[in-house]
Amino acid sequence: MTRSAPRSVAHYLEQLKAALAGEDPALQQDALYDAEEYLRAEVAQHPDKSEADVLELIASTYGAPEEVAEAYRTTEATVKAALAPPPRRVAPSRLGRFFSVFADTRAYTSLFFMLLALATGIVYFTVAVTGISLSLGLAVLIIGIPFFLLFLGVTRVLALAEGRIVESLTGVRMPRRPVYAQRDTPWYERIKAMLADRHTWLALFYMIVMLPLGILYFTVAVTGISISVGLVLGSLLQGLLAMGVDFGMNGHVHSDLPNWALPFTLACGVILLTAVMHLAKGVGIMHGHLAKALLVRPTA
Repeated sequence: MTRSAPRSVAHYLEQLKAALAGEDPALQQDALYDAEEYLRAEVAQHPDKSEADVLELIASTYGAPEEVAEAYRTTEATVKAALAPPPRRVAPSRLGRFFSVFADTRAYTSLFFMLLALATGIVYFTVAVTGISLSLGLAVLIIGIPFFLLFLGVTRVLALAEGRIVESLTGVRMPRRPVYAQRDTPWYERIKAMLADRHTWLALFYMIVMLPLGILYFTVAVTGISISVGLVLGSLLQGLLAMGVDFGMNGHVHSDLPNWALPFTLACGVILLTAVMHLAKGVGIMHGHLAKALLVRPTA
């Protein structure tokens, strides 16, 4: 069905949103931001023309909504292919697929995210709790309202930065552009829109919940790695000592574990370490979708 030519920026964005229906919400947010920023800048540069005339003037350079949507799909596929890890050969057996996680770079980046989540969770929680506390404490003063609005703005900036961390470490697509704020809109209208946008409050909720999640992720990752690596290295060390290898320890290493049990503890350590890598990859995917649900503004 042929669509009518857009006669205003809002009409153009509606058609672009319809053309991007079914695409990733993060991709839609980026495309709508870029389009609105470009179109409104062009309209501002031609104050003597109507929006319809400006849109008709730049139709040949920027493109129709359907063309822009297709260009974003093509670019997204190209970028995804460029950033995708090298294809891995699928192991024919279940055992091979189980241990092939050590060749998956996404497992390592997700494990790093679990370790990093404690630090980012502390920062986000501190900012959120401090901002809420000071906002409530200053509510009786005239400075309380500007401080609270500034705090919400900082929260949205942190949410965008967290999205970049999540995408780079977990591979889940997150927005690369913020939600567009029309500059010629009166300041009180922009404030009202920010307060009415549930994305603002979901981002604040994410900042708070990241601390318990960060503690959980960090504890599971460190505990799993410590136990598994300890089993592997301990078994190897005791086995080498039992074979007479001298590390200069002069008999100061003692273990109640019999030598016949060393292969079993070594196997348990390897299996546990492999399971931790699978768990880290799963946590990365799960948290990526949680972040998308809380930090990406729905366009539908």
